[in-house]
Amino acid sequence: MKDITKEYTNGEITVVWKPALCAHSTICWKGEGGLGEVFDPQKRPWINADGASSERIMAQIDKCPSGALSYYHNNAADKPAEITGDTRVEVSPNGPVLVYGNLTVKHTDGTEEKKHKVTALCRCGASSNKPYCDGSHVKVEFKDA
Repeated sequence: MKDITKEYTNGEITVVWKPALCAHSTICWKGEGGLGEVFDPQKRPWINADGASSERIMAQIDKCPSGALSYYHNNAADKPAEITGDTRVEVSPNGPVLVYGNLTVKHTDGTEEKKHKVTALCRCGASSNKPYCDGSHVKVEFKDA
């Protein structure tokens, strides 16, 4: 998958979306906890940064399990910063391994990529964006043993 980054702003914050990292959890838009007025995959563009307050948008983005969604304050020089504290690894039921914190991913070609916040790593083997999860576990009906 291409390394695409898209940005959507409401003037106060900019929402950053990296589709290659998306694990398609639907947390951003679906269900009672979703923010459908901002995140709507049926619309183009699918992110409406004017659909809610910056505080609500940031709170919703902080729930993103893959790190595909992030944000930064437009008037600040501090684009997404490194997280301080311990790194935590969590296995999602029937889904990816989630790594919370700072890490360096070394790819097979030797290049290194710094990751912050949450990184979803493929556990089912079906991702076309390895080592990252692309949501293929749903299509292949991956189940924990």
